[in-house]
Amino acid sequence: MVYLDNAATSFPKPPEVYDRVLSFMRESCANPGRSSHEMARASANCIMKTRESLCQLFNISNPLQIGFTPNATLALNMAIYGILKKGDHVITTALEHNSVLRPLYELKKNGLIDYTVVTPKNHFGIIETQSIMRAVRTNTKLIVVTASSNVIGAILPYGEIGDAAKRKGITYLVDASQGAGVLDFDVQSMQISMLAFPGHKGLLGPQGTGGLYLDESISLRPIIQGGTGSRSFETVQPLFMPDIIESGTLNTPGIAGLGAGAEFILKTGTRNILKKKEFLLERLYERLAGNKKIRLFSRIGPNQNCGILALLINGMDSSETANLLDSRYHIAVRPGFHCAPLAHRFLKTEKTGLVRISLGYFNTSDEIQYTADSLLEIAEGSPA
Repeated sequence: MVYLDNAATSFPKPPEVYDRVLSFMRESCANPGRSSHEMARASANCIMKTRESLCQLFNISNPLQIGFTPNATLALNMAIYGILKKGDHVITTALEHNSVLRPLYELKKNGLIDYTVVTPKNHFGIIETQSIMRAVRTNTKLIVVTASSNVIGAILPYGEIGDAAKRKGITYLVDASQGAGVLDFDVQSMQISMLAFPGHKGLLGPQGTGGLYLDESISLRPIIQGGTGSRSFETVQPLFMPDIIESGTLNTPGIAGLGAGAEFILKTGTRNILKKKEFLLERLYERLAGNKKIRLFSRIGPNQNCGILALLINGMDSSETANLLDSRYHIAVRPGFHCAPLAHRFLKTEKTGLVRISLGYFNTSDEIQYTADSLLEIAEGSPA
């Protein structure tokens, strides 16, 4: 199988991720923060070590400002529901995932907030910082953007937006679902107030892991309350990090694997990871670009794309193309709408969806060559 669905979840993982999860489960998989015995301390130390690795990756000064969640979706919900109040205004973009859009829809439907959606400059998904800032109102509380599109791979100017938001005193939330582990993030220089990330995509960890970073100036209302192992006699959720968002037992084996993934990325370097993906993406693009039956929706170039090529073959629904790639050629891709309805509406692909080819660090040139040959063969048999 040629696996090209890394934007959904990365595969394979570095060998040390599998080893770390298995050895942890066999040797010291106790409940962190609930007891003081040796195994519980080992679990707590493992959690802290992963926090510290992520701090190096994102330039976070205090590891306790990272809270672990099962995925980026919950992290985004915690950030959005936790920061907004009645009467607030939010700015977001048409490239966002439903993990951002649906909470905003719900809050607006209930008469609590209003929001503005900024559309791209062109069909390659270019979002300009000035377009974001032109939408600012006197009651704008939050700007929330994806670091890069999960549909077409376009990288947003998330660093510039942070600087502009800081000058206006606006809280800034970045969805790093398609960027963490591939793009550079510096929460301090980029003025990122909150950073939500999954563990199982570019960070190369297991599924069931993710997290939320909060700047120390941010105060959230907890949307989940329960056991934290701290202040057990208090009737309210602790309001300090990470306890405010870490109710219940953490996925300690998964977080152990996430730590191994983060260590691999620190050793390899995000710039090297991005360069390899750009190299493979360019090879695929060049093979397909001259075919009149294949329409390409993604922009390529240095620091333009996180590793996604979205396409359609004339006369074919995206699901039909993906099914052929799977059944005939054993190539795994993602068709459909990618939980990003506004992006597809903007691209006018709401009827067909798109075939999303998302590259990973472990893909090879031979796999890209084979995928290009397969797509060209499918296109040859499609209607003119």
